[in-house]
Amino acid sequence: MKKSLFLSILVLFLTGFIAYPSSFALAAEPIVFGVPTALGSIEGRDGWMAIQMAVEEINAKGGVLVGGERRPLKAYSIDTREHEPGIPVHDALTAVEKLILEKKPNAIVLGAFRSEILMASMDLIAKYRLPYLCSIAMTPAYQKKIVQEYDKYKYCFRNCLNAIYLVKYLQGVMGFLAKEFGFNKAYVIVQDTLWAQATGKGLKKWYEKNNWEVAGFDAYPLGASDFSSSLIKVRAKKSQVIVPIFDMPQSGILLKQARALKIPALLCGFISPVAPGDAWEVFEGEVEGMVNFLFEIGPIPVKAVPRSVEFNQNFGKRWGEKPRVQLSGHGPGPSYDSVYIMADAITRAGTLEPDAIVSALEKTDMKGVVGRIRFAKDHQVVYGFDPEETALGCAFQWSKPGIRVPVFPELVAEAKIQLPPYMK
Repeated sequence: MKKSLFLSILVLFLTGFIAYPSSFALAAEPIVFGVPTALGSIEGRDGWMAIQMAVEEINAKGGVLVGGERRPLKAYSIDTREHEPGIPVHDALTAVEKLILEKKPNAIVLGAFRSEILMASMDLIAKYRLPYLCSIAMTPAYQKKIVQEYDKYKYCFRNCLNAIYLVKYLQGVMGFLAKEFGFNKAYVIVQDTLWAQATGKGLKKWYEKNNWEVAGFDAYPLGASDFSSSLIKVRAKKSQVIVPIFDMPQSGILLKQARALKIPALLCGFISPVAPGDAWEVFEGEVEGMVNFLFEIGPIPVKAVPRSVEFNQNFGKRWGEKPRVQLSGHGPGPSYDSVYIMADAITRAGTLEPDAIVSALEKTDMKGVVGRIRFAKDHQVVYGFDPEETALGCAFQWSKPGIRVPVFPELVAEAKIQLPPYMK
């Protein structure tokens, strides 16, 4: 009897009719993703949470198929502290290498927060031949270096917005302001970092070619907390638009000071603390009328892109309503997508061999939280204005009673930009 029962179970097992638990299926050696980033920044924090959510989802479905075997994902993070003023590049790189040596990742996702660290880490990535997918740092110099020395830096990819694409989005909004309201004078205020300077200078060139006057261009070091000198000049020169480009936590003070000084100019750009859904409460309604950018959709659900809505809802279910509302405007969507992009490439490659994964990444064509995901020859995901064809960034405007309304690109806009009360 026992022998007969054993044989029956053996037959069922061999023919695939036993529904064994996923923990059994995931007993194989895990695929390890390293996540070195600035965990103390809101972008790094939210990106890491998004990655954990994606890993859990993939594992719940049986893991990643590699050459006929299903293997679980495991992600390890380390805090590079690169968002903190005064942290040496060497210290951040030491943290990255520590993660590589101790956890032996098969790939790196999310990656550098600061562009300075991204550029400095490229040789480290080349040394260890690790497929690397950056989801925060934005300098275009990264792509240039990949193209110039492809054989060395081919492991480096980026799926978040870069400074060039941000300039294109800003140009589109500025074109609307010129057409709709006759605006033609702007004052640019940026933080003194590679990506922010590149964005500001790129927009300045566009202004000069399109009959706008650039009344001023000021740069502030990391940690700066007084922007009143620039704002006083904005008033004196009668600028119609203030273009702030900041990701540091202190940048919210710029908005507070603009309101306190009653500057009659439209704030239109990126202030990181003003991007989350709870900024209306944090700034006591003083954000009203500002046009702020979310570099990639997902933290704001866009009806035209159902996966962005799904991500937003699921983030709240996994982490709670407060973290969902506080999602930062840059990084979470691409960070979440990065896990699926890398897992998909590994499956198509059928191996964990780095060069094979690189070849598979280059052929990526999938729908993600941020829209359609495809890499250009320089290993940058293509961003544009149609989520059916490209990945998507989004401008929104704060309106009463504390609602973020998508206003650009036009294909996904849910309302037109309105002048705030203090400009009417």
